[in-house]
Amino acid sequence: MATLQETPVRCAPASLEIDGAVASITLDRAETLNTIDIEMARCLAVLGSQVERNEDIKVLVIRGAGRAFCSGGDIGLFASNLDALAAPIRELLTELHRFLCCLRRMPKLVITSVQGAAAGAGFSLSFMGDMCVASQSARFRPSYAQLGVSPDGGGTIGLVETVGARRALQIFLAEEELSADQAFAFGLVTHVVPEAAIADRTMALARKLAGNGSEVIAATKSLIYQSTRTSVSEQLEAELNRLLICMDTENFRAGVRNFIGKRR
Repeated sequence: MATLQETPVRCAPASLEIDGAVASITLDRAETLNTIDIEMARCLAVLGSQVERNEDIKVLVIRGAGRAFCSGGDIGLFASNLDALAAPIRELLTELHRFLCCLRRMPKLVITSVQGAAAGAGFSLSFMGDMCVASQSARFRPSYAQLGVSPDGGGTIGLVETVGARRALQIFLAEEELSADQAFAFGLVTHVVPEAAIADRTMALARKLAGNGSEVIAATKSLIYQSTRTSVSEQLEAELNRLLICMDTENFRAGVRNFIGKRR
């Protein structure tokens, strides 16, 4: 496993850094508050695929450069194609969907680290990770209804999984903004931290999670997300099969020996 900081991989509007078992993807269009255009969506899909294929990585952190996490889709793209939006929007979202599917499919934990604005597609992306760390300054803005559109970017997946249908309808259609504390109360945010500490606290959580075995992370994530769409008997069988996979590792055997040693 890599133990030293690797050279960052950049594809213009985003970058990937790998430090041991923790990878970080940074949305890097700070001058636009990290709005997502076609180029960024394509870049995210490429970087996400690289993380997915790297067996040494256990945890992925997604963050934004500058003073915002992500303020949504690039309004300039919308404005310049108002009379012919279907083609560019389909291209943008096809690439973004590749990235979002990768986040859910990969056997690694995904932490979103949110400071400043998280609006529109940035709002949705905040909750497509497995956990979300937010600074006290974070402002979660659905923005869709105000713009006259329905949610995208996985908003009807991550949000609904956490808060349920009724609360999701309220948030998307009746709320202009959620503070970090409100998002925490709804269960959408895992930790609320001081703005100056968000980078350090996010990485501390990432490294703690990376202390788990790869098999444990992969099995737990897979079981949790499939639980809502499988029968009880199928889910119990899946739990059994995943448990046996985890038990067939040196990590498990060492854990058992350590536990027995403490009892003596």
